[in-house]
Parts: sequence; C-alpha cells; structure tokens
Amino acid sequence: MRMTTDYESVIGLEVHAQLLTRSKMFCGCPTAFGRAPNSQTCPICQGMPGVLPVINRRAIEFAIRTALALHCTVNAGCRFARKHYFYPDMPKNYQISQYEEPLAVNGWLEIEAHGTTRRIGIERLHLEEDVGKLVHEGTLETARASLVDFNRSGVPLMEIVSKPDLRSPEEAAAYLKTLRAILMYLGVCDGNMEEGSLRCDTNISLRPRGSTDYGVKVEIKNLNSFRNVQLATAYEGERQSAAIMSGQIIVQETRLWEADKGKTLSMRSKEYAHDYRYFPEPDLVPLKVEQRWVDQLRTTLPELPVARQQRFVTQYGLPAYDAELLTQSRALADYYEAAAREYPKPKIVSNWVLSELLRELPGDDEAALARCPIPPRNLARLLALIDGGTISGKIAKDVFEKMYSSGEDAETIVKREGLVQVADTGALASVVDQILAANAHAVEDWKKGKKQSLGFLVGQVMKATQGKANPAIVNQLLLEKLPKQS
Repeated sequence: MRMTTDYESVIGLEVHAQLLTRSKMFCGCPTAFGRAPNSQTCPICQGMPGVLPVINRRAIEFAIRTALALHCTVNAGCRFARKHYFYPDMPKNYQISQYEEPLAVNGWLEIEAHGTTRRIGIERLHLEEDVGKLVHEGTLETARASLVDFNRSGVPLMEIVSKPDLRSPEEAAAYLKTLRAILMYLGVCDGNMEEGSLRCDTNISLRPRGSTDYGVKVEIKNLNSFRNVQLATAYEGERQSAAIMSGQIIVQETRLWEADKGKTLSMRSKEYAHDYRYFPEPDLVPLKVEQRWVDQLRTTLPELPVARQQRFVTQYGLPAYDAELLTQSRALADYYEAAAREYPKPKIVSNWVLSELLRELPGDDEAALARCPIPPRNLARLLALIDGGTISGKIAKDVFEKMYSSGEDAETIVKREGLVQVADTGALASVVDQILAANAHAVEDWKKGKKQSLGFLVGQVMKATQGKANPAIVNQLLLEKLPKQS
C-alpha cells in the first residue's frame, strides 16, 4: 500500500509531557513512578466531593521555561477549565485542563529532515492533570477485564500542540525527537517514552497537492516512540490515500496504533471540543503571570541542543553528525565535555563515547549516565594509557568492558591482569621471526606486491602476543625483515 503522489499529508502533533515535579498538579501526592497501584492518591486526586485543588507553582514555572525555549508568547493571564468526559481512568469524570485561555501560544521549533531545516509552528502550550492508567488483561480486542491505577491521576501534564505544518512521517519523528531533547535539557521532563512520561498523539489528513484546504483529520493516540510515530503516520497516510482513491469517505475519528500488526485500528468517533462541555474551573481563580517572573525565568534557560551542537562543531572540531548525536541528551553532552576536558583530543573522546559507552549504557538520559560506572575522568585516563603506549587500542576496548562491569579504573585492571603492552624491540623481534617462518605464503604474497599481507602478519603477531604487542613497533619490525617487493 503506497500513498498516491496526487495528495500530500498534513500532520500536527499533540505532545503530552509529564513534568518533573515532586507533587501532583493540584495536591500534595508524590509523583514517583513504579509504586504499588493506587498507593499515591488522596481525596483531591480521587475526586472526592468537597475537596479543593491548589495549583502547583513549580509546574507553572516548568511550563513557562518550556514556552520560552519554544519561542512562545506567555500570556499575562490564563485560566483552568473542566473538561468533562466519562472514562474509567478519570475518577471525577472531568479533567482540569486549559482550553480557551492557555498559558502560552504562537511558538516555533526548527527541525532537520530530508536534508533541510524547517520551522514548525506551535499553536499552544497548556497545563492539565494526567489521567490514571488502565491495565488490560489480554489485548484491547480480547480483554476480559481492565484494571485501573490512579497513581498517575493528577500528575502535572504539559500539552504542546503543533500547527499542522508537518508534511511527512519523517518530519513528525524529527519534530518529536527535537522537542524531547529540549524538554530534557530544560530538566522539566525525563523524556521516558516507555514509562509514559512523554506521549504523542498524531493528527493527519490528506489534501490534493497544491490545495490550501484541510482534509478530514484522523487522530492516532498514545504513540510512545519515534519509530511508532513515523510508522503509524506513514500507515495512516497510506490507508487514507487508498480509501480516497477507491471512493470511500474519510471520517473524523480516533485510532490506535497496533505496533505488532503494523496498522491503525478504529477506537471511537472523534469528539469535537464542545462535546467535552468545557467551562471555567470554579475552584481555581484565573492565573495571573507577572512579566518580571517570566523575565527572570528567561535568564535561567540553559544552552539548548541546537546551540550546543553548533558549539561542539566550532569548539571541538567535531563532524556535525557526531555533534548531533552527542547533544541529543544533556547528560550525554555533559559527560562528553567532562571527558574532553580531561583528555583534550575531542574526536577520539567522541568515538569512544558514541561507540563503546553507548553500546553499554541502557540509555542516554540523565538517570542512565548517573548510574554509569565509568565516570568521565576514568574514560580519559584509559585513553591516556593508549597514548602512553601502556596498552594497545584493542586491549583498551577489553579493559573498558571490564571497567563497566566492575566499576574499577583502567590502571587497576591493567596492573592486576598484566595487560601492559609489550614494547621491547628485542622480545618482539623474536616473535616476528617466528611468524615470518610460519607464514611463508604471506611472505611470498608480499614479495608479489600484495600489500594486505602486511596486515595479516601484524594480526598474527598480535594474536601470538595476546594483543599486547605495540602495533607500531610490530609494523616497523616486519617492514625491516620482509623482503623487498618485486
């Protein structure tokens, strides 16, 4: 199934980010993930009669910082509203959210996709409380029962709604990836999509190429990875294209992405905003945001991913590809810079961080780096051992794995296991002679001009010395002892 080239996709994303506050949006319950079901609730987040919500100031601060980073206008006043709907994951049958008077509007975010930079508009940024979590026994289609955990109910949730400026599944994934990096740099969200800290709904419609009118919009709910955003959006575009070409009518609806089946499934007909029966939250007064507070928060914004990526290229001379990967996570970028200060050969540090370190780490976020058993200083000291001729690059990789599993430094491991590189010319000369005698065919190949024979012989010497021979000395000795090429 392919999408016809007569139509183009019109895509917008609604990104929901749980804020890293210690308490919930309107009560004092903790927000820690993974606790026993329904153990972090109180009468307020359970929606008991007569309770009064209180706004979490820290959540407002995090949302303002995000709005500023996304070039939004922070409104001088905003208001919370009740959004009514009757689902089992919302105990009071309404959600406190923002509707007509959001916290911030009219921002933008630049993304890289298809080799070009595009500016994607942001319609609004508003705050609300998260809902509970339903746990289904079996699949959605065959579930015999559903259980509900209200621990998540009331957790501060920031919704960032893009304008329908995205034109391809690749752009949609790039937008989410870029936005996630900014949220993590700001320290307002941990970006953990597997745990649901960051979730995304995709809205997609098709229209004839060149038209300025919008088609019928379909929403795909709760996508939890960049890959799923891209795959689900691509599938839905192809599904709508095939339907249009066969004369079917596209209906406005909400669909779910079945990742294991690689397709979207209809969930329910899409409600319009008035179906939610919004009205101002009577228990919360309108919120006034003082400009001086906004100005003060602006001064606390960190160096954001794009700026840091550009600096890595200019300051450290890194390729743009390396700089982009290293700056996707603030914690990873911090780790890299700390190691590069200790071992001022930026490209070598980049190679080891992006290959050896990321191969071992379970993730690149702050939590994963905080648990990393190899601090930046120890990585730098390992690389210094290579420079000093103490160990070879090959042995260094083995040492790195042992450092990661044990938490020990490189010097301790090298000394205990006798891994010091052999640099004694006399001792290596004897090994080289043995290898040349045992590999006469390689020597003949060398004489005939086959230069790859040298690499083979170096490898044999390294094997014979268990990787401890100094490669430079081995190369020098072989070139001295091999006959001249014909």
